[in-house]
Amino acid sequence: MNVTLTNVDNVNAILQISIAKEDYQENYNNALKTFRRKANVPGFRPGTVPAGMVKKMYGKSILADEVGKLVNDNLYKYIQENKLNILGEPLPNMDKQQALDFATEGDFDFYFDVALAPEIKLSITKRDKVDYYKIAVDEETVEKQISSYKANYGQYEKIEEGAIATDLIKGEIVELESGAPKANGINVEAGVVMPSYIKDKEEQEKFIGIKPEDIVVFNPAKAYEGNEAEISSLLHIEKDSLSTISPEFSFKVTEVTRYKEAELNQEFFDKVFGEGIVKTEEEFRTKVKDLIAEQFTPDSDYKFMLDAKTVLEKKAGKLEFPDAFLKKWLLSTNKNRDEAALEAEYPKIIEDLTFHLIKEQIAKDNEIKVGNEDVKALAIQISRSQFAQYGMMGLPEAMIENYANDLLKKEETVRNLLDKATENKVIDVLKSKMGLQEKEISLDEFRKFFETEEDTASQESAE
Repeated sequence: MNVTLTNVDNVNAILQISIAKEDYQENYNNALKTFRRKANVPGFRPGTVPAGMVKKMYGKSILADEVGKLVNDNLYKYIQENKLNILGEPLPNMDKQQALDFATEGDFDFYFDVALAPEIKLSITKRDKVDYYKIAVDEETVEKQISSYKANYGQYEKIEEGAIATDLIKGEIVELESGAPKANGINVEAGVVMPSYIKDKEEQEKFIGIKPEDIVVFNPAKAYEGNEAEISSLLHIEKDSLSTISPEFSFKVTEVTRYKEAELNQEFFDKVFGEGIVKTEEEFRTKVKDLIAEQFTPDSDYKFMLDAKTVLEKKAGKLEFPDAFLKKWLLSTNKNRDEAALEAEYPKIIEDLTFHLIKEQIAKDNEIKVGNEDVKALAIQISRSQFAQYGMMGLPEAMIENYANDLLKKEETVRNLLDKATENKVIDVLKSKMGLQEKEISLDEFRKFFETEEDTASQESAE
Protein backbone atom coordinates (compact mmCIF):
# COMPACT_ATOMS: atom_id res chain seq x y z
CA MET A 1 0.00 0.00 0.00
CA ASN A 2 1.22 3.48 -0.81
CA VAL A 3 -0.14 6.85 0.35
CA THR A 4 1.12 10.07 -1.21
CA LEU A 5 0.17 13.72 -0.79
CA THR A 6 0.54 16.15 -3.67
CA ASN A 7 0.14 19.86 -2.97
CA VAL A 8 -1.96 21.70 -5.53
CA ASP A 9 -1.33 25.07 -3.84
CA ASN A 10 -0.85 26.37 -0.29
CA VAL A 11 -4.25 25.20 0.93
CA ASN A 12 -5.29 22.39 -1.45
CA ALA A 13 -3.79 18.95 -1.89
CA ILE A 14 -4.62 15.59 -3.44
CA LEU A 15 -4.12 12.48 -1.36
CA GLN A 16 -3.66 9.25 -3.34
CA ILE A 17 -4.05 5.82 -1.78
CA SER A 18 -2.82 2.88 -3.87
CA ILE A 19 -4.11 -0.51 -2.75
CA ALA A 20 -2.39 -3.67 -4.02
CA LYS A 21 -4.03 -7.09 -4.07
CA GLU A 22 -1.79 -8.38 -1.29
CA ASP A 23 -2.96 -5.52 0.97
CA TYR A 24 -6.50 -6.84 1.20
CA GLN A 25 -6.24 -10.49 0.15
CA GLU A 26 -6.10 -12.04 3.63
CA ASN A 27 -8.94 -9.92 5.05
CA TYR A 28 -11.01 -10.54 1.92
CA ASN A 29 -10.59 -14.35 2.13
CA ASN A 30 -11.45 -14.31 5.85
CA ALA A 31 -14.56 -12.21 5.17
CA LEU A 32 -15.67 -14.71 2.50
CA LYS A 33 -15.25 -17.59 4.96
CA THR A 34 -17.18 -15.73 7.68
CA PHE A 35 -19.99 -14.91 5.26
CA ARG A 36 -20.11 -18.51 4.01
CA ARG A 37 -20.67 -19.80 7.56
CA LYS A 38 -23.62 -17.45 8.02
CA ALA A 39 -25.02 -17.34 4.48
CA ASN A 40 -28.69 -18.28 4.15
CA VAL A 41 -29.09 -19.62 0.60
CA PRO A 42 -32.18 -21.66 -0.42
CA GLY A 43 -31.30 -25.33 -0.83
CA PHE A 44 -28.29 -25.22 1.51
CA ARG A 45 -27.89 -25.47 5.24
CA PRO A 46 -25.92 -22.61 6.85
CA GLY A 47 -22.22 -23.28 6.40
CA THR A 48 -22.63 -25.70 3.51
CA VAL A 49 -22.95 -23.22 0.65
CA PRO A 50 -20.08 -23.90 -1.82
CA ALA A 51 -17.28 -21.33 -1.49
CA GLY A 52 -17.30 -20.69 -5.21
CA MET A 53 -21.01 -19.89 -5.16
CA VAL A 54 -20.56 -17.47 -2.24
CA LYS A 55 -17.73 -15.74 -4.05
CA LYS A 56 -19.67 -15.53 -7.30
CA MET A 57 -22.83 -14.19 -5.61
CA TYR A 58 -21.36 -11.93 -2.95
CA GLY A 59 -17.65 -11.57 -3.63
CA LYS A 60 -17.96 -8.22 -5.38
CA SER A 61 -19.74 -6.46 -2.48
CA ILE A 62 -17.53 -8.12 0.13
CA LEU A 63 -14.39 -7.01 -1.74
CA ALA A 64 -15.75 -3.47 -1.97
CA ASP A 65 -16.39 -3.43 1.79
CA GLU A 66 -12.92 -4.71 2.67
CA VAL A 67 -11.13 -2.32 0.33
CA GLY A 68 -13.31 0.54 1.62
CA LYS A 69 -12.32 -0.22 5.21
CA LEU A 70 -8.67 -0.32 4.24
CA VAL A 71 -8.86 3.01 2.41
CA ASN A 72 -10.75 4.73 5.23
CA ASP A 73 -8.39 3.47 7.94
CA ASN A 74 -5.25 4.49 6.08
CA LEU A 75 -6.66 7.81 4.95
CA TYR A 76 -7.09 9.05 8.51
CA LYS A 77 -4.00 7.23 9.75
CA TYR A 78 -1.90 9.17 7.24
CA ILE A 79 -3.50 12.48 8.25
CA GLN A 80 -2.90 11.76 11.93
CA GLU A 81 0.64 10.45 11.60
CA ASN A 82 1.70 13.34 9.38
CA LYS A 83 -0.10 15.86 11.60
CA LEU A 84 -1.95 17.44 8.71
CA ASN A 85 -4.11 20.33 9.88
CA ILE A 86 -7.03 19.78 7.53
CA LEU A 87 -10.30 21.65 7.19
CA GLY A 88 -13.51 19.67 6.90
CA GLU A 89 -13.22 16.09 5.69
CA PRO A 90 -11.45 14.66 2.62
CA LEU A 91 -13.70 14.46 -0.45
CA PRO A 92 -13.33 12.11 -3.44
CA ASN A 93 -11.55 13.76 -6.38
CA MET A 94 -13.94 13.03 -9.22
CA ASP A 95 -11.51 14.27 -11.91
CA LYS A 96 -8.76 11.80 -11.11
CA GLN A 97 -10.83 8.96 -9.70
CA GLN A 98 -11.28 6.15 -12.24
CA ALA A 99 -14.24 3.78 -12.22
CA LEU A 100 -13.62 0.85 -9.87
CA ASP A 101 -14.41 -2.74 -10.84
CA PHE A 102 -14.62 -4.96 -7.79
CA ALA A 103 -15.51 -7.95 -9.93
CA THR A 104 -11.77 -8.40 -10.37
CA GLU A 105 -9.26 -8.81 -7.56
CA GLY A 106 -6.69 -6.30 -8.68
CA ASP A 107 -4.97 -3.11 -7.64
CA PHE A 108 -6.98 0.01 -6.90
CA ASP A 109 -6.18 3.72 -6.73
CA PHE A 110 -8.20 6.24 -4.77
CA TYR A 111 -7.92 10.02 -4.95
CA PHE A 112 -9.13 12.52 -2.37
CA ASP A 113 -9.19 16.29 -2.25
CA VAL A 114 -7.83 17.59 1.02
CA ALA A 115 -8.12 21.15 2.35
CA LEU A 116 -5.17 22.38 4.38
CA ALA A 117 -5.52 25.03 7.05
CA PRO A 118 -3.61 28.22 6.23
CA GLU A 119 -0.36 28.79 8.08
CA ILE A 120 -0.64 31.34 10.89
CA LYS A 121 2.27 33.13 12.51
CA LEU A 122 1.65 35.16 15.66
CA SER A 123 4.04 37.09 17.83
CA ILE A 124 2.18 38.30 20.92
CA THR A 125 3.86 40.84 23.19
CA LYS A 126 3.00 43.43 25.82
CA ARG A 127 2.94 46.01 23.03
CA ASP A 128 -0.36 44.47 21.91
CA LYS A 129 -2.66 46.61 24.05
CA VAL A 130 -6.17 45.42 24.92
CA ASP A 131 -8.62 46.89 27.42
CA TYR A 132 -9.80 44.57 30.19
CA TYR A 133 -13.03 45.70 31.80
CA LYS A 134 -13.52 44.69 35.43
CA ILE A 135 -17.11 45.07 36.54
CA ALA A 136 -17.37 46.99 39.79
CA VAL A 137 -19.64 45.41 42.38
CA ASP A 138 -21.69 48.20 43.96
CA GLU A 139 -23.51 48.04 47.27
CA GLU A 140 -26.91 47.91 45.61
CA THR A 141 -25.94 44.68 43.83
CA VAL A 142 -24.60 43.25 47.07
CA GLU A 143 -27.83 44.13 48.89
CA LYS A 144 -29.95 42.52 46.17
CA GLN A 145 -27.92 39.33 46.43
CA ILE A 146 -28.17 39.28 50.22
CA SER A 147 -31.93 39.85 50.00
CA SER A 148 -32.13 36.91 47.60
CA TYR A 149 -30.23 34.68 50.04
CA LYS A 150 -32.45 35.80 52.92
CA ALA A 151 -35.54 34.93 50.91
CA ASN A 152 -34.15 31.57 49.80
CA TYR A 153 -33.14 30.51 53.30
CA GLY A 154 -36.23 31.78 55.10
CA GLN A 155 -39.02 29.58 56.44
CA TYR A 156 -42.74 29.54 57.19
CA GLU A 157 -43.73 30.23 60.79
CA LYS A 158 -47.11 29.84 62.48
CA ILE A 159 -48.91 33.06 63.33
CA GLU A 160 -52.05 33.80 65.32
CA GLU A 161 -52.84 37.16 63.74
CA GLY A 162 -55.02 37.76 60.68
CA ALA A 163 -53.78 36.36 57.38
CA ILE A 164 -52.37 38.52 54.59
CA ALA A 165 -52.40 37.70 50.86
CA THR A 166 -49.04 35.88 50.85
CA ASP A 167 -49.70 33.67 53.90
CA LEU A 168 -50.38 29.94 53.65
CA ILE A 169 -53.77 29.14 55.17
CA LYS A 170 -54.41 25.53 56.09
CA GLY A 171 -57.78 24.13 57.00
CA GLU A 172 -60.67 21.73 56.42
CA ILE A 173 -62.63 22.18 53.20
CA VAL A 174 -66.23 20.87 53.19
CA GLU A 175 -68.72 20.86 50.31
CA LEU A 176 -72.01 22.52 51.26
CA GLU A 177 -75.60 22.05 50.19
CA SER A 178 -78.21 24.57 51.38
CA GLY A 179 -75.64 25.89 53.86
CA ALA A 180 -74.96 22.51 55.50
CA PRO A 181 -72.35 19.82 54.79
CA LYS A 182 -73.44 17.85 51.73
CA ALA A 183 -74.11 14.16 52.26
CA ASN A 184 -71.24 12.16 50.77
CA GLY A 185 -69.83 15.46 49.61
CA ILE A 186 -66.21 16.50 49.23
CA ASN A 187 -64.22 16.78 52.46
CA VAL A 188 -60.56 17.78 52.41
CA GLU A 189 -59.00 17.71 55.88
CA ALA A 190 -55.70 19.34 54.88
CA GLY A 191 -56.62 21.96 52.33
CA VAL A 192 -54.18 24.79 51.60
CA VAL A 193 -54.96 28.24 50.23
CA MET A 194 -52.72 31.22 49.50
CA PRO A 195 -54.99 34.26 48.98
CA SER A 196 -52.63 35.89 46.47
CA TYR A 197 -53.25 32.95 44.08
CA ILE A 198 -57.01 33.55 44.11
CA LYS A 199 -57.89 35.50 40.97
CA ASP A 200 -61.36 36.75 41.92
CA LYS A 201 -60.99 39.82 44.17
CA GLU A 202 -64.23 39.23 46.11
CA GLU A 203 -63.31 35.62 46.89
CA GLN A 204 -59.77 36.64 47.79
CA GLU A 205 -60.97 39.20 50.33
CA LYS A 206 -62.80 36.46 52.24
CA PHE A 207 -59.42 34.99 53.29
CA ILE A 208 -57.72 38.25 54.24
CA GLY A 209 -57.59 38.73 58.01
CA ILE A 210 -58.89 35.29 59.00
CA LYS A 211 -57.28 33.41 61.92
CA PRO A 212 -57.22 29.83 63.24
CA GLU A 213 -60.73 28.51 64.04
CA ASP A 214 -62.39 31.04 61.69
CA ILE A 215 -64.76 29.67 59.05
CA VAL A 216 -65.28 31.19 55.61
CA VAL A 217 -67.70 30.15 52.85
CA PHE A 218 -66.28 30.48 49.33
CA ASN A 219 -66.85 29.40 45.74
CA PRO A 220 -63.79 27.53 44.33
CA ALA A 221 -64.98 27.81 40.72
CA LYS A 222 -65.35 31.57 41.03
CA ALA A 223 -62.20 31.97 43.11
CA TYR A 224 -59.96 30.39 40.46
CA GLU A 225 -61.95 31.56 37.44
CA GLY A 226 -62.33 28.22 35.75
CA ASN A 227 -58.74 27.05 36.29
CA GLU A 228 -59.58 23.36 36.37
CA ALA A 229 -56.12 22.22 37.38
CA GLU A 230 -56.05 24.57 40.38
CA ILE A 231 -59.58 23.65 41.51
CA SER A 232 -59.10 19.88 41.16
CA SER A 233 -55.83 20.12 43.09
CA LEU A 234 -57.45 22.14 45.90
CA LEU A 235 -60.41 19.77 46.25
CA HIS A 236 -58.41 16.56 45.62
CA ILE A 237 -60.71 15.40 42.81
CA GLU A 238 -60.38 14.60 39.12
CA LYS A 239 -61.11 17.29 36.53
CA ASP A 240 -63.93 15.17 35.13
CA SER A 241 -65.84 15.59 38.43
CA LEU A 242 -65.72 19.40 38.52
CA SER A 243 -69.04 19.83 36.74
CA THR A 244 -70.87 18.12 39.63
CA ILE A 245 -69.51 20.13 42.57
CA SER A 246 -71.57 22.58 44.61
CA PRO A 247 -71.01 26.33 44.26
CA GLU A 248 -70.32 26.72 47.99
CA PHE A 249 -67.65 25.24 50.28
CA SER A 250 -66.72 26.01 53.86
CA PHE A 251 -63.10 26.50 54.90
CA LYS A 252 -62.32 26.10 58.64
CA VAL A 253 -58.87 27.51 59.39
CA THR A 254 -56.57 25.24 61.38
CA GLU A 255 -53.28 27.08 60.83
CA VAL A 256 -51.86 30.24 59.28
CA THR A 257 -48.17 30.36 58.40
CA ARG A 258 -46.18 33.32 57.15
CA TYR A 259 -42.87 33.23 55.32
CA LYS A 260 -40.13 34.93 57.27
CA GLU A 261 -36.83 35.81 55.67
CA ALA A 262 -33.65 34.50 57.27
CA GLU A 263 -31.88 36.76 59.74
CA LEU A 264 -28.24 37.79 59.39
CA ASN A 265 -26.85 35.44 62.03
CA GLN A 266 -24.32 32.60 62.24
CA GLU A 267 -26.89 29.96 61.33
CA PHE A 268 -27.69 31.87 58.14
CA PHE A 269 -23.99 32.42 57.31
CA ASP A 270 -23.33 28.69 57.69
CA LYS A 271 -26.26 27.75 55.46
CA VAL A 272 -25.08 30.05 52.67
CA PHE A 273 -21.32 29.46 52.66
CA GLY A 274 -20.75 26.43 54.84
CA GLU A 275 -20.05 26.02 58.52
CA GLY A 276 -17.53 28.46 59.94
CA ILE A 277 -16.53 30.03 56.62
CA VAL A 278 -17.66 33.50 57.73
CA LYS A 279 -18.32 34.63 61.29
CA THR A 280 -19.47 38.25 61.09
CA GLU A 281 -21.86 40.30 58.99
CA GLU A 282 -18.90 42.25 57.60
CA GLU A 283 -17.17 39.05 56.51
CA PHE A 284 -20.44 37.84 55.00
CA ARG A 285 -20.88 40.99 52.92
CA THR A 286 -17.27 40.80 51.74
CA LYS A 287 -17.74 37.16 50.77
CA VAL A 288 -20.92 37.98 48.84
CA LYS A 289 -19.14 40.83 47.04
CA ASP A 290 -16.20 38.57 46.13
CA LEU A 291 -18.58 35.90 44.86
CA ILE A 292 -20.42 38.38 42.62
CA ALA A 293 -17.09 39.67 41.29
CA GLU A 294 -16.09 36.09 40.52
CA GLN A 295 -19.35 35.53 38.68
CA PHE A 296 -18.63 38.63 36.57
CA THR A 297 -15.20 37.34 35.50
CA PRO A 298 -16.49 35.23 32.58
CA ASP A 299 -18.29 38.33 31.26
CA SER A 300 -15.09 40.37 31.48
CA ASP A 301 -13.16 37.56 29.79
CA TYR A 302 -15.74 37.35 27.01
CA LYS A 303 -15.44 41.08 26.29
CA PHE A 304 -11.65 40.82 26.46
CA MET A 305 -11.69 37.97 23.93
CA LEU A 306 -13.84 40.00 21.54
CA ASP A 307 -11.39 42.90 21.73
CA ALA A 308 -8.35 40.61 21.51
CA LYS A 309 -9.89 39.02 18.42
CA THR A 310 -9.56 42.30 16.51
CA VAL A 311 -5.87 42.62 17.45
CA LEU A 312 -5.06 38.98 16.71
CA GLU A 313 -6.81 38.96 13.33
CA LYS A 314 -4.83 42.03 12.31
CA LYS A 315 -1.58 40.36 13.37
CA ALA A 316 -2.47 37.15 11.52
CA GLY A 317 -3.15 39.12 8.33
CA LYS A 318 -5.26 38.02 5.38
CA LEU A 319 -5.51 34.23 5.42
CA GLU A 320 -5.89 32.12 2.30
CA PHE A 321 -8.71 29.57 2.38
CA PRO A 322 -9.66 26.74 0.00
CA ASP A 323 -13.00 28.39 -0.75
CA ALA A 324 -14.15 26.05 -3.51
CA PHE A 325 -13.44 22.97 -1.39
CA LEU A 326 -15.06 24.39 1.74
CA LYS A 327 -18.24 25.36 -0.09
CA LYS A 328 -18.43 21.91 -1.67
CA TRP A 329 -17.88 20.23 1.69
CA LEU A 330 -20.40 22.45 3.50
CA LEU A 331 -23.06 21.66 0.90
CA SER A 332 -22.33 17.94 1.17
CA THR A 333 -22.73 17.94 4.96
CA ASN A 334 -25.98 19.90 5.03
CA LYS A 335 -28.51 18.84 2.41
CA ASN A 336 -30.94 21.53 3.58
CA ARG A 337 -28.52 24.32 2.67
CA ASP A 338 -28.60 25.53 -0.94
CA GLU A 339 -25.87 27.44 -2.77
CA ALA A 340 -27.57 30.82 -2.40
CA ALA A 341 -27.90 30.40 1.37
CA LEU A 342 -24.29 29.25 1.63
CA GLU A 343 -23.02 32.27 -0.29
CA ALA A 344 -24.85 34.53 2.15
CA GLU A 345 -23.50 32.68 5.19
CA TYR A 346 -19.98 32.07 3.90
CA PRO A 347 -18.31 35.35 5.03
CA LYS A 348 -19.45 34.72 8.62
CA ILE A 349 -18.32 31.10 8.41
CA ILE A 350 -14.85 32.21 7.32
CA GLU A 351 -14.74 34.86 10.06
CA ASP A 352 -15.53 32.26 12.72
CA LEU A 353 -13.13 29.74 11.18
CA THR A 354 -10.33 32.33 11.10
CA PHE A 355 -10.58 33.03 14.81
CA HIS A 356 -10.91 29.32 15.58
CA LEU A 357 -7.63 28.67 13.75
CA ILE A 358 -5.96 31.60 15.54
CA LYS A 359 -6.96 30.13 18.91
CA GLU A 360 -5.72 26.71 17.78
CA GLN A 361 -2.38 28.26 16.85
CA ILE A 362 -2.09 30.00 20.22
CA ALA A 363 -2.80 26.70 21.96
CA LYS A 364 -0.15 24.99 19.83
CA ASP A 365 2.47 27.73 20.26
CA ASN A 366 2.00 27.68 24.03
CA GLU A 367 1.72 23.89 24.33
CA ILE A 368 -1.73 24.13 25.89
CA LYS A 369 -3.02 20.72 26.87
CA VAL A 370 -6.53 19.97 28.08
CA GLY A 371 -7.16 16.68 29.82
CA ASN A 372 -10.03 14.89 31.51
CA GLU A 373 -9.22 16.58 34.81
CA ASP A 374 -9.67 20.03 33.21
CA VAL A 375 -13.04 19.04 31.75
CA LYS A 376 -14.14 17.58 35.10
CA ALA A 377 -13.05 20.72 36.97
CA LEU A 378 -15.00 22.91 34.55
CA ALA A 379 -18.09 20.71 34.90
CA ILE A 380 -17.88 21.09 38.70
CA GLN A 381 -17.42 24.85 38.38
CA ILE A 382 -20.47 25.13 36.11
CA SER A 383 -22.52 22.91 38.43
CA ARG A 384 -21.61 25.03 41.46
CA SER A 385 -22.46 28.20 39.53
CA GLN A 386 -25.85 26.82 38.47
CA PHE A 387 -26.74 25.96 42.07
CA ALA A 388 -25.56 29.42 43.17
CA GLN A 389 -27.99 31.06 40.74
CA TYR A 390 -30.80 29.58 42.80
CA GLY A 391 -29.22 30.66 46.07
CA MET A 392 -28.01 27.15 46.88
CA MET A 393 -24.61 27.71 48.43
CA GLY A 394 -22.44 25.58 50.67
CA LEU A 395 -23.73 22.32 49.20
CA PRO A 396 -21.79 19.12 49.93
CA GLU A 397 -18.99 18.54 47.41
CA ALA A 398 -20.28 15.03 46.76
CA MET A 399 -23.64 16.44 45.62
CA ILE A 400 -21.99 18.94 43.26
CA GLU A 401 -19.68 16.26 41.89
CA ASN A 402 -22.61 13.91 41.22
CA TYR A 403 -24.35 16.69 39.28
CA ALA A 404 -21.15 17.31 37.31
CA ASN A 405 -20.84 13.59 36.55
CA ASP A 406 -24.35 13.63 35.10
CA LEU A 407 -23.29 16.47 32.77
CA LEU A 408 -20.29 14.43 31.65
CA LYS A 409 -22.50 11.54 30.56
CA LYS A 410 -23.59 13.56 27.51
CA GLU A 411 -21.14 13.38 24.61
CA GLU A 412 -22.10 16.79 23.20
CA THR A 413 -21.69 18.40 26.63
CA VAL A 414 -18.22 16.90 26.98
CA ARG A 415 -17.21 18.32 23.59
CA ASN A 416 -18.50 21.76 24.55
CA LEU A 417 -16.70 21.60 27.89
CA LEU A 418 -13.49 20.56 26.14
CA ASP A 419 -13.73 23.55 23.80
CA LYS A 420 -14.52 25.89 26.69
CA ALA A 421 -11.67 24.56 28.84
CA THR A 422 -9.27 25.08 25.93
CA GLU A 423 -10.54 28.61 25.33
CA ASN A 424 -10.19 29.43 29.02
CA LYS A 425 -6.52 28.45 28.88
CA VAL A 426 -6.05 30.48 25.70
CA ILE A 427 -7.58 33.49 27.48
CA ASP A 428 -5.18 33.01 30.41
CA VAL A 429 -2.23 32.95 28.00
CA LEU A 430 -3.41 36.09 26.21
CA LYS A 431 -3.98 37.92 29.50
CA SER A 432 -0.43 37.11 30.55
CA LYS A 433 1.23 37.98 27.23
CA MET A 434 -0.76 40.96 25.95
CA GLY A 435 -0.63 44.45 27.36
CA LEU A 436 -3.78 44.50 29.48
CA GLN A 437 -5.16 47.92 30.34
CA GLU A 438 -7.54 47.28 33.23
CA LYS A 439 -10.54 49.55 33.51
CA GLU A 440 -13.18 49.29 36.23
CA ILE A 441 -16.69 50.12 35.09
CA SER A 442 -20.21 49.66 36.39
CA LEU A 443 -22.43 46.80 35.34
CA ASP A 444 -24.73 49.20 33.47
CA GLU A 445 -21.78 50.63 31.54
CA PHE A 446 -20.58 47.14 30.72
CA ARG A 447 -24.00 46.10 29.43
CA LYS A 448 -24.02 49.03 27.01
CA PHE A 449 -21.24 47.35 25.01
CA PHE A 450 -23.69 44.61 24.08
CA GLU A 451 -26.90 46.64 23.95
CA THR A 452 -25.47 48.48 20.94
CA GLU A 453 -24.71 45.19 19.20
CA GLU A 454 -28.15 43.79 20.00
CA ASP A 455 -29.89 46.97 18.83
CA THR A 456 -27.93 46.88 15.57
CA ALA A 457 -28.76 43.19 15.06
CA SER A 458 -32.45 43.85 15.76
CA GLN A 459 -32.50 46.76 13.34
CA GLU A 460 -30.84 44.68 10.60
CA SER A 461 -33.32 41.86 11.24
CA ALA A 462 -36.27 44.24 10.94
CA GLU A 463 -34.96 45.62 7.66
